[in-house]
Amino acid sequence: MYLTQGLHRALQQCPERTATIFSGRHHSFRTFGDRVARLANALRTLGVQPGDRVAMLAHNSDRYAEFFLAVWWAGAVANPVNTRWSAVEIAYSLNDCESAVLLVDDAFAAQVPAIRQQATVVRTVVHTGDADTSEAEGMLSYEALLQAATPMPDAGHRGDDLAVILYTGGTTGFPKGVMLSHANLWSAAVARLAELPNPSEGISLLVAPLFHVAGLGRLVSQIVIGATSVIEPVFRADTVLNAIEQHGVNDVVLVPSMLQMLLEHPAFEPTRLRSLQRIVHGASPMPPALLDRAMQALPHVGFITSYGMTETSAVVSLNGPITQVARSRFDKVLRSVGRAGYGCEVRIVDGQGQPVPPGTVGEITVRGPGVMLGYWNKPTETACALRDGWLFTGDGAWMNESGYIHVVDRLKDMIISGGENVYSAEVEAALMLHPAVASCAVIGVPSEQWGEAVHAVVVLRPGCQADEQALRAHCRTRLAGYKCPKAVDFMAALPLSAAGKVMKNRLREPFWQGRSQRVN
Repeated sequence: MYLTQGLHRALQQCPERTATIFSGRHHSFRTFGDRVARLANALRTLGVQPGDRVAMLAHNSDRYAEFFLAVWWAGAVANPVNTRWSAVEIAYSLNDCESAVLLVDDAFAAQVPAIRQQATVVRTVVHTGDADTSEAEGMLSYEALLQAATPMPDAGHRGDDLAVILYTGGTTGFPKGVMLSHANLWSAAVARLAELPNPSEGISLLVAPLFHVAGLGRLVSQIVIGATSVIEPVFRADTVLNAIEQHGVNDVVLVPSMLQMLLEHPAFEPTRLRSLQRIVHGASPMPPALLDRAMQALPHVGFITSYGMTETSAVVSLNGPITQVARSRFDKVLRSVGRAGYGCEVRIVDGQGQPVPPGTVGEITVRGPGVMLGYWNKPTETACALRDGWLFTGDGAWMNESGYIHVVDRLKDMIISGGENVYSAEVEAALMLHPAVASCAVIGVPSEQWGEAVHAVVVLRPGCQADEQALRAHCRTRLAGYKCPKAVDFMAALPLSAAGKVMKNRLREPFWQGRSQRVN
């Protein structure tokens, strides 16, 4: 189990097949493999030794794909940096895992002086963009390094050798570095492919950020099977529509917010997506109203709900593919995230770690070869998350008699109001059924009477109107009174992470300043 295995296989079996398509550049696997082996040797000349960490701060690109494979080819460890972070957060992650070499693209070259000032561990910066590097003082040219280097043999790191450190969240202080091995990522990809095969001649669009486990996991799967990846730097509805239509994309991973933006773009037309066979969605709850709308708009597409997290190398469970034509057969489990995938065990447990009966809400725990090695330099947090061979996910869910998992909320997002548990995802689903609501988030805010009160933050559709009274009345027709929002705020847009998740910590912060709260 090693992450360069698929590249070796592609070089042997289909070297002329297109590996990457990005911004007009097409690289065959032969060219891709040569560039990977050269970049690996270039990293060695920069002092990178096996086990060292190498960072990249960039939008998605073909060079980002080369970065991952080259780091693994050299026997090193990849540290992809979250593009939404401040210079302080970026410097923290670089210093924390001692990434001495940093690669940056055009979008982030201007941040290098500030990063260098705070990330004292960084000794070398490589510019991977297409702009004139003469303006990027003190940075080496990516293409010049490749041209000067000769291909090196694969270092052959595998199994439990550390492959990547993915820093998560940062919503409760500085982020934690999740350590994933070659075996973690490889086994998760192969298990997914066994359950949900991707043909090697298929074409996937990589638009989820590659610093996120969803984007990285999809790239790993494409390399494992030797298939073509069309890569978009960031999500934009118009460019995604163009890419799918132009390149005949068959498969894409989207978070719900991306899917909503796609459907609402003026250029959206189902016939433009005739090549698309599957949409995998995950990372945050899918509002039922949005899924219904998407399935009706794209009846030929199979929709697949996925559940997983960084600590599990992405996928834990899958539900689908389900098309609009066949959905009646799945009505009872359409809102489920599926059942435990291949090579993975899932239990729902109580506060003492004991399994609960079917239908009872508890915490999802996971065991399998995709579960992380632990958190980088954080033994206490590792011991809290990994107990008796199981990963405690922090997600609340119940399981039916057939093993279908129904996620109700992040346990930290659950609101305890008057002694009753309120799951924010349930309230959000009800709000999304109102025709004027484009998106929403539900949080707990301080209440002298109830401890916590249910509070909604809503973004209205353009041209639509609804006030607090109307939305509260709408919820009362669908939810018990204690679950309905006590107040509603309106915003132009919700704060989203680079992975498309609503950053509820930012919404909660103004309400809890100077107060003790359960979560941050």
